[in-house]
Formats: sequence, structure tokens, C-alpha cells
Amino acid sequence: MHFIITDAWLAKSRAIHLSGTKLLLALIGLSFVLVVLAAGLYHLVFLKGAREGWPVIGTLVKLVVKDEFEQRDRFMRENLDAMARKLGEMQAKLVQLEALGERVSGLAGVNPAEIKAAPGRGGALVSGRSLSMEELQATLRDLDQLTESRADLLTVMESRLLDQKIRTMMLPTQMPVQFGHLGSPFGWRIDPFTGRSALHTGVDFEAQTGAPIVAAAGGVVVTAEVHPAYGNMVEIDHGNDLVTRYAHASRLTVKKGDLVKRGHKVAEVGTTGRSTGPHLHFEVLVQGVPQNPQKFLDAGQNAAPAGQAVAKAGHRRNPASR
Repeated sequence: MHFIITDAWLAKSRAIHLSGTKLLLALIGLSFVLVVLAAGLYHLVFLKGAREGWPVIGTLVKLVVKDEFEQRDRFMRENLDAMARKLGEMQAKLVQLEALGERVSGLAGVNPAEIKAAPGRGGALVSGRSLSMEELQATLRDLDQLTESRADLLTVMESRLLDQKIRTMMLPTQMPVQFGHLGSPFGWRIDPFTGRSALHTGVDFEAQTGAPIVAAAGGVVVTAEVHPAYGNMVEIDHGNDLVTRYAHASRLTVKKGDLVKRGHKVAEVGTTGRSTGPHLHFEVLVQGVPQNPQKFLDAGQNAAPAGQAVAKAGHRRNPASR
């Protein structure tokens, strides 16, 4: 492309030759200059109009600001709704966690009030910046994951403690008579009838006739009958090949097949069978082999304060009873 420039006064002319590339660059540069000038002019006019409150410019500014506020409010509402749902889920999980904690503390023998007590906190204040929305959401997610893991842990602990409690409740650790004195202990002694050495397969508790005899642990009554040597006798199966025997009763209050709990009345003290006086003959058998019942009863002394007085009298022996 050729451009010819003439000067009327000097009567001169000048020719300029532009190639396609130069022409394209010139057009781009001119367009850029025009855009910059237009943007600068618009910016100056817009700012001046916004500051001085020109009718048209002021209306446009209000619309733009209103739209920005609406977008910001919409964003905040969406985030607040999401956080509210998250907090609701966490609140439900915390209620579940608190209930689990109370049950686990009850099984573990811990006072729930001690767990609920707020821990002491303090220290010098070192101010920091406020949390951003992303940091707050991340903190809530971490807290939610921690709550779930603690709930799973407490569930496992509750299951194991409950299993342990059931096993403990099935062990004969409760005193079979509340008011009684330990007579003949477990082991070899002089038989009160023959005067010879004989194995005493249980422990005797001296008590008044008619005193209640209770189950030392929960189980199923497998025997409730009259025995030539044991007299009126009750046997309770506690599972795991563990059986307790209550002999010489004056009256039985259960029958074969009954399901009894720890502390349930099964008979009354008497002197039936091979006996020299009113007492309870108490045996513990594991796989049919007699064990020393005092070992089981001693294990339950801490849980049964009422049996401590009887346990303290355990050193007194009376070979006249069986």
C-alpha cells in the first residue's frame, strides 16, 4: 500500500510504502490506543459521575453495588446453610457420643459427672487472626471425623465392657447368705459323723433356719431335689461348665428350669440331709470338680460390701457343721 503526502506550501510530495505486515501492526497499535483512551475516558467519567451523583451514573452504580451485595449474600446464605446442616449432624453425633460415654462409664464404674466436668484451661492471651470460611469448614470436617472415630471407639469399648460384665455376673462372687458366719471351710477336716479325715467339698455358712439363700450368680436351675446327703438341694448352671450347689435347705423356692439372676432367692437355710445343725453348704464346681468357693467370694468382696463382715469371720472354724 502506498501513501502520498503533499505539502501545498512547499509544493512537495512524499510517498510512504506500507507492506501488509506493517499495516496490520499499525492497525493493532491504533486499536490499542483507542481502547486505552476509551477506557480511561470511561473511568474518569464514571468516577466523576459516581462522586458527584449524576442521575444516570448513580443509578448504574447502585445497580452494580446491589448485584454484588446480592451475590455476596447468596454466597453467605449457601455457606451458612451448609454449616448449619453440618452443625446439626455434629450435634446429633455429640448426643450419641454423650449417651455412649455415660453407658461406658457406667459399665466401667466411673461417675459420669466426673467426665462431664469441664477441664481447667488458661494461659496468656496471644491474639491471632480470624479464621477464614475455608479454615472454619476444614476445622468442622476434622472435628466431625474425630467425633466419628471416638464414637466407634466407645462402641467397641461398650461391647467389650458389656461382655466382661456379663461374664462377671455369671461368676459366683455374691455371698449366698446375707447374715451368716463362715463355719467349716473348703478342704480336709475331721468328719463330724465318722471322726475321720475327710474332704469338705464346699464352705458352710451358719445361719438361722429360714434365712434366705440367694444365687451367687445368674444362671439356670438344673437341679432342685432332695438328696440323701445334701438334703434339699439346688444346683445352678452358670455356663462354661460352672455350677454352684446349695445344700441342707429347709425349703426350696425354685424349680428345675428356672432362670435366676444374681441375688435371686432360691431356698431357705435348714438342716436337712447329713447335717448337725442349721447352715448352708455352698459348693462351686468347674467341669464337675469341686473348687474353693471362698476364692470366688473373695473376688466379689469389693463389689459387695455386705459380704465383707462375713469374709472377716472366715478364719473361724466349726467342725460340727457341714
